[in-house]
Parts: sequence; structure tokens; C-alpha cells
Amino acid sequence: MKIGEVARELDVPTHVLRHWDDAGVVVPERLPSGHRDYSEEHVRRLRVLRACQGVGISLADVRLILHRDEQERTAVIAEHLARIRRHRAQLDNAERFLAHVIDCTHDLLTRCAQCSEYSNTQLRSPLDAGAPIDSE
Repeated sequence: MKIGEVARELDVPTHVLRHWDDAGVVVPERLPSGHRDYSEEHVRRLRVLRACQGVGISLADVRLILHRDEQERTAVIAEHLARIRRHRAQLDNAERFLAHVIDCTHDLLTRCAQCSEYSNTQLRSPLDAGAPIDSE
């Protein structure tokens, strides 16, 4: 499949596909003319690449994830899983807080123990766990 066809199918500009090739993430075969020739496997990998980027995984980490023989692959995947789990916990907390606020009868949220509890748990974002807290 030619680069233009793949670009249309994935809704990305051709220069992005060239960049991903140059970065060694998804490297298509080359025709004798030098043009890129994408197989269905390449297109599947490109879809995985876009899905990974959609959840905030860097191109360098996508490359490691896609290539099984990379030494750091398991550690990179574990790190992203941990980040996603921290983010999910933060979103769950926010959902519980907002669901409570809808029915909260206190005139000020600061007078509600449940509302105050949420703000105390959010002083340090689960996404930033392990990062130092500024004392300013």
C-alpha cells in the first residue's frame, strides 16, 4: 500500500508517516523505486501507535512497546500502566466528589467533611506521585 493510501486510511498527513519511519517506529518495506510499501501488518502497527499516542505515550516509548526485542520494553509498559492506574484513581475520586457535590446540603463546600476530604486527597495528584511537592 502506498503512503498516500495509508495516510488517508489513518487520517494522518504523509509527513507524519515519514517521521514515524525515520524514527524507526513503523518502518515499511521499500519498492525498487524507493517508495514506501506498507503491508497490512504495518497499518495495524500504525493503528497501535496512534492508540498509544492517544493515551499520552511518547513516540520513543511506542517504539519500545512495538518491538518485542527491546530490553526496556517491559519496564516502559509497567510505567505506563502505573500512570494510567494513578490517573484512573484520580478520576474515580473526582467522580465521587462531584456526585456528592450535586446533593451536598452545606451552604459552603468547606463546611462539608466529604468535600474537604476530597480537597485534602488532591493536594498531591496521583499523576505526580513520587514528584516533590513545592513548599511555596
